[in-house]
Amino acid sequence: MLKRWALVILIVYLIALTIGSLSNIGVVPNLGLSYDDKIYHCIAYALLTLLLFNYLRTIKKNYMILIAVVIAITYGIIIEALQSILTDFRTPDYLDVIANTIGVILASLLLHYRNKLKLK
Repeated sequence: MLKRWALVILIVYLIALTIGSLSNIGVVPNLGLSYDDKIYHCIAYALLTLLLFNYLRTIKKNYMILIAVVIAITYGIIIEALQSILTDFRTPDYLDVIANTIGVILASLLLHYRNKLKLK
């Protein structure tokens, strides 16, 4: 069932992530940390990586984790660049790219070790 919806879920998430990244979001929940925004970036891009992997798994691509990592990191960089081009209220931040990349790496490690444990 989930395999059948993998592409739809991925597209809906990409649209929501794009809108959220390029629009003026009002109030986001405050975690009480000075780097709340970076935690949200990390979680969002970890989820993106998992959804990309889930979709790639349905079409049985080789190097699925690597492809998901490259796509997610590239997407994050493009979104940061678009923030300076398309909006007046959002600014690109290299720390956001780093937070995105950390989320991607964490998700890819989770996938990698989950697959290793399954093989045994």
